[in-house]
Amino acid sequence: MSNLYTIQKRFDTVQNYSNHEELLIHILQVYLDSFPIKDAYLLRYSPIGFVAEGIIFLNEEGGSHIGEIREEIRSFPIIYSAIVEKKAKFCTGMDYLKNISIKYSISSQNNAFLIVPIFIGHYVFGYICSTQIDMDKITEKLLDDFTAFGNVIGQLIIQARDHKKGSILSKRELEVMRQIALGDSTKEMADFMNLSELTINQYVKSAIKKLQAKNRTHAISILYQEGVI
Repeated sequence: MSNLYTIQKRFDTVQNYSNHEELLIHILQVYLDSFPIKDAYLLRYSPIGFVAEGIIFLNEEGGSHIGEIREEIRSFPIIYSAIVEKKAKFCTGMDYLKNISIKYSISSQNNAFLIVPIFIGHYVFGYICSTQIDMDKITEKLLDDFTAFGNVIGQLIIQARDHKKGSILSKRELEVMRQIALGDSTKEMADFMNLSELTINQYVKSAIKKLQAKNRTHAISILYQEGVI
């Protein structure tokens, strides 16, 4: 694969992309160019309900939107494991049949499946998966490279989202809303961020107001739908 530094240089800065979709397409193109992979499905993930939703598909012939894909990822052990462990996972043959439900929207003539979680720190907010894979080249070292790629992409997307939402929510408000999306209580957030519970609640209230949401759940839903979390 390409050196991770070389990959990062191909992204330059988030301001170079006219919109979020253009950035995501470029991410998938870099992924296809850098690894022994011929297809890429990008999905967003929310820990609320363990739900994954399709965004974009890309291969050598072109791309398409895949919004029709919506899955509860606990039904797919390899996907759930990759997200929990924040590590790229690969399966084939009988392991593929055991791990991937027949109702899953992504099919593979090769019975091979790769998932690369997109994350930053302990926060996983999406993943890329592939079914057209040069299986002879999959090694533990390459899986580590896939994992590192997912982390690089996580940092890039968070940077882009923060830039996009900078005029709406403050950095602290975004951080608090992300922790809520992860299921943290007010006390847990206060301990983690070294703030008082009163301050945490103030950030939540101000974020809800700025988003014109009805409550915390509605605010998280808005941020999730807009691709911010």
